[in-house]
Amino acid sequence: MFKSNVWADNRIMIPVLNVNWQSLPVDYELSERDADVLALIEKEDLAVFTFDGLKRRTGLHPETLSRILARLEQEGIVKKEHEGYRVTPKITKLKLHQKRNEEPTTPLIQTFLPSDLMTQQLILSLKGKWFGLLRWLGISENNQGVTLKWITEDGGIQIAANIQGTALNIEAKFLANNDLNLALRAAYQLMANIGKLCQGSHNARNVAYYGGSNFFMPA
Repeated sequence: MFKSNVWADNRIMIPVLNVNWQSLPVDYELSERDADVLALIEKEDLAVFTFDGLKRRTGLHPETLSRILARLEQEGIVKKEHEGYRVTPKITKLKLHQKRNEEPTTPLIQTFLPSDLMTQQLILSLKGKWFGLLRWLGISENNQGVTLKWITEDGGIQIAANIQGTALNIEAKFLANNDLNLALRAAYQLMANIGKLCQGSHNARNVAYYGGSNFFMPA
């Protein structure tokens, strides 16, 4: 169980899933664990995700997760593609009735991207990439923007970069590792790569960013 003191460095087992599953429509012969995985996908609002990322996020054994995804693909709920698994509209027809136990998020970096930067190109350049401590999980899209999600190799910390127009917010979910310094290092590794992409753009200007009360301006 996540403890509120994010400064503690308590090593605990990664929670596999934390949803209260009840039932699925009779049309879908899915197990309780299948429903739990679906509930996590729904909670994270994932449109596309990778096998390795979901494995780290759930803590499930690869063979177990592979069988679950095979069943979900057979039901037409997810579709395997070259970039991972894409969630189909069929997931909205499921009535999972689970408690949405949201893990608290911790803001790490807030900034603005250059107004003349092609954000769609930035998203394409970041999607699917690994950065230092971070392994790619997936992407979610809604009317509030696009959120790119990574997870640490041990599955203990999830890092999300939300882009809404020119606003960029990077935040952490402490799933099993409460090390704030580790989360900050991961966030700045991600920010360093974003900075390189901004500088590499023909139209990009310097981007300033800050985390907490500290302010930074790349050269």
